[in-house]
Amino acid sequence: MFQLTRSVTWQALERLHRDTADDRIRDYFGRDPQRFEKMSLRVGGLFLDYSKHHISDAVLTKLIELADHSALVQRRAQMFSGDIINVTEDRPVLHTALRNQADEPVIVDGKDVMPEIKRTREQIRTFSEAVRDGTWKGYSGERIRDVVNIGIGGSDLGPNMACRALLNYRHSDLNLNFHFVSNVDGAHIQKVLRRLDPATTLFIVSTKTFSTQETLLNAKTARRWFLDNAGEDADVGAHFIAASTNRKAAMEFGIREENVFEFWAWVGGRYSMWSSIGLPIALSIGYDGFLELLDGAYEMDRHFIEAPFAENMPVLMALIGIWYINFMGAETHAIVPYDQALHQLPAFLQQLDMESNGKSVDIFGQPVNYKTGPIVWGQTGSNGQHAFFQLLHQGTRYVPIDFIASLKPEPGVEEHHFALLTNMLAQANAFMEGSQEGSQLDPYSCPGNRPSSTLLLDELTPRNLGALIALYEHKVFVQGVIWNINSFDQWGVQLGKRIAGEISERIDERTQDFDASTQGLLALVRQHFPAHRPAEQAQRGRTREKAKTQATSQGKTS
Repeated sequence: MFQLTRSVTWQALERLHRDTADDRIRDYFGRDPQRFEKMSLRVGGLFLDYSKHHISDAVLTKLIELADHSALVQRRAQMFSGDIINVTEDRPVLHTALRNQADEPVIVDGKDVMPEIKRTREQIRTFSEAVRDGTWKGYSGERIRDVVNIGIGGSDLGPNMACRALLNYRHSDLNLNFHFVSNVDGAHIQKVLRRLDPATTLFIVSTKTFSTQETLLNAKTARRWFLDNAGEDADVGAHFIAASTNRKAAMEFGIREENVFEFWAWVGGRYSMWSSIGLPIALSIGYDGFLELLDGAYEMDRHFIEAPFAENMPVLMALIGIWYINFMGAETHAIVPYDQALHQLPAFLQQLDMESNGKSVDIFGQPVNYKTGPIVWGQTGSNGQHAFFQLLHQGTRYVPIDFIASLKPEPGVEEHHFALLTNMLAQANAFMEGSQEGSQLDPYSCPGNRPSSTLLLDELTPRNLGALIALYEHKVFVQGVIWNINSFDQWGVQLGKRIAGEISERIDERTQDFDASTQGLLALVRQHFPAHRPAEQAQRGRTREKAKTQATSQGKTS
């Protein structure tokens, strides 16, 4: 069986790491005055500078060779064509089809899925326009003023991030407020509901299976609040809609069939903002704006498919990450947007990367003997400068950074935006240059030689945001292919869900099935919830009691 670390290219990269370990990034510029021009790239409204990396020309050549010798070309074609590449769940991976603008069919199980996708897009258009223009009315005949998205993970992070990033694209005359509820902590939804009028509130229940515990608890709380403060059961359909693959469960909740917005098993949660999960985005910036978001992602898709690896933005970013993770010993990767509108981007990319490539076995189920996904973290730049940048400059951790910013300032705050951009450029320079070139004579100097990429958006538009998100999606995919892991399952997440269900169901039992620590902690929980019995458990308890009663009666009769 092929072993990545025994490949000729991998071993050549290990030698290059030893040979270049003492190189300084700034010296690469001295040896090649054209380095910036050679190591920068534009795709549509995105510009990437990757010249401030600890990567020599020889290293970059070998990294591209690593991609050439991988299964990337084949796996990329399989993903876009609808072949099964999520091998553990036996599914295609087709978030790219959701933003596909071409006329060619995309076949899954012998069926073209594009007509279904286009029908759902039309459903999103019709509904979003009806809510925005006031045609859609609540049970009392009033128009909707507040939209509450109830979801978690990809059903929350993507639309939440995009709506906040594109706040300036809401029409000034649109009197719609948006709220996102994800945490199962009841304080989250109670805080949101406290400010709302049930007669003018619309809830979007975003859950792929309509069985996610956190989302259903929040949805049931919202439904109970609505019924306690306003309408009757028959009115639920005017205030609750769903984005889900489970139409039956959504309808049992009280959602009208025509208001269940479909998406498909081949759409992973963290890749789902392009689907009906993105309905809050269409409501916020309008359907045309939502289409622009899809268009930007599609533009990056075409670039990813068509550009040679040496000029391919997602491939280059992925290879740079592999160099740091597998050869330079980096454990983490910082995302630092110098744009307040992108303040939730680090959290979104954290899930995208860590849930996708946080794997320790390959696609055949065999343990890997190399590092995979990094710990992704970060926050907005100016705040970060006064929080964690000290560690990045002088600490013992080696942390590559992605700086992200938009070039066009908002009217009236040009001076602020200029300061923002100059601060970002200064930090990128300082990380590379250091102070006194790391002189041993000054123990307080910054050593420099810390790597970074700079991603500039011409302007923060729906189109450019779509391209940016697709860029990171493909970067993660490329790394997964080269590491030979499945980027599209999440068994660790499923394990936690399963055990949470078991503990919840057995909270009343003095079981020995859990470890001593868990048993001790459960005992403390029982003290605060002496009469707590989840609805499903209570029903099972009633069924057991009924069965015992029947058995006793039968025994007495006999």
